[in-house]
Amino acid sequence: MSDVQLILYAVLLTFIIAAALAAAFLRDILSAIIAFAGFSFGIAVVYILLRAPDVALTEAAVGAGVTTVLFLLTIVRTVRPGGDRLFERIKWGPAALAAALVGVLLTTVGSLPRIGDPTSPVAVSEVTQYYLENAYPQTEVENVVTAVLAAYRGFDTLGEAAVVLAAGIAVLVVLRKEAYV
Repeated sequence: MSDVQLILYAVLLTFIIAAALAAAFLRDILSAIIAFAGFSFGIAVVYILLRAPDVALTEAAVGAGVTTVLFLLTIVRTVRPGGDRLFERIKWGPAALAAALVGVLLTTVGSLPRIGDPTSPVAVSEVTQYYLENAYPQTEVENVVTAVLAAYRGFDTLGEAAVVLAAGIAVLVVLRKEAYV
């Protein structure tokens, strides 16, 4: 991995963490919703970097798109909180518990294989070899990932598409009923 890639990954990680913290601690609901949308978009970019475009598309559509629109429509009917404080007060007990949980989860990061590692368990598993050897003869789709998503995981992919479609229809229904004065 080159130095430029490491810098870009560090910037992306910093952006995601900053957006998550902003969404959690901002008092202004509109600002928190925008920060949450930025967080969701950052996670979608991570999924793209991890070569999971179907998950990235779902995260971008539902997380950054539909959820943001529904939150914004919700705050149209709410009132902004009064006061001069920009951020919420931190409750140190739950914050310490969350930090401890993050610390425990971070201990597992070292055991993950590097992206693209040819000796990773996924790369050398029997299932991977089966798909690589049989995807084209069984499906006649040249791209193995597309063959897996469309043929072997067709119902799962259909379910993801149905979720995105249902979310889009829900937003359209809400927008149609919403009266802006």
